[in-house]
Amino acid sequence: MAQTVTAGRISENAIMGSYGVLVKSFTRHLQAENKSPATIETYLQAVRALGAFLADQGMPTEPEHIAREHIETFLIDLQSRSKPGTVSTRFRGLQQFFKWLVEEGETSRDPMERMKRPMTSDEEATPILTEAQIRKLLKICDAKDFLGLRDTAIIRLLLDSGMRRNELAALKVEDVDWDINACIVMGKGRRPRACPFGPKTERALDRYLRIRVKHHHADSAALWIGRTGPITPSGVYQIVRDRAVEAGIGAVHPHMFRHTYAHEFRMNGGGEDDLMVLGGWRSRTMLGRYGKSAATERAREAHRRFSPGEKF
Repeated sequence: MAQTVTAGRISENAIMGSYGVLVKSFTRHLQAENKSPATIETYLQAVRALGAFLADQGMPTEPEHIAREHIETFLIDLQSRSKPGTVSTRFRGLQQFFKWLVEEGETSRDPMERMKRPMTSDEEATPILTEAQIRKLLKICDAKDFLGLRDTAIIRLLLDSGMRRNELAALKVEDVDWDINACIVMGKGRRPRACPFGPKTERALDRYLRIRVKHHHADSAALWIGRTGPITPSGVYQIVRDRAVEAGIGAVHPHMFRHTYAHEFRMNGGGEDDLMVLGGWRSRTMLGRYGKSAATERAREAHRRFSPGEKF
């Protein structure tokens, strides 16, 4: 029996022949298009996983011979062991790959041309953090040592700005603009934007920076530092995850703060246009995915405010 290929990271070295060469060319194309590293990796995960699956199952890997049924077989296998959101993400990555293959003349037709993206359910939407969870998370970081002050600043900035994990990890000390109380981040597509923060986050950042000057990596340009130097996006993930476990609030990851930020912004009367600018979203479709799990709560709150029956 053929071994099942996982949907995780698969290197180009595991994919032989012309398919592997095309994966490398596709990577260069995405880089030339100025796609963000996260977007590139997301697309490549899909392309690598498909190539490894096709080779493992004895199916064709030459683009001209890859047919719709081969891709559907891959997606069915993926559905058996992955969440709907993951399957949908892989589908979008493969769409971009085959579209590029046609544009480059590597294949005469797109096998995904008439395929529809797998549906995802509302239950798969990323949940938001509750007020109780946030308070517990901040309390567990409430120490005046380096780690406590650093982690408090990270959590408050994620919550207060809605910035992405990669954006937060890439911040430099000079990116904190104290004149306007905002961090200048480089968003997707290399588009800079200002992410404002409030007084409590300002105080948390100030406290962190004051103790940071005593750290042995204080000369680093990176805003966030740890025992071995600048903190990577994976490091931010681990900090949030470990603090959540320590606080006893279950599984928490940085992207939940972005969903919570979008939800709270809308609940407090913020408009979609302003939220798109602040959060770096380019389409309302993408924006609609955030805070989706709290849509019912927002609807109930709207009804409490505008219930027609209460007027009579």
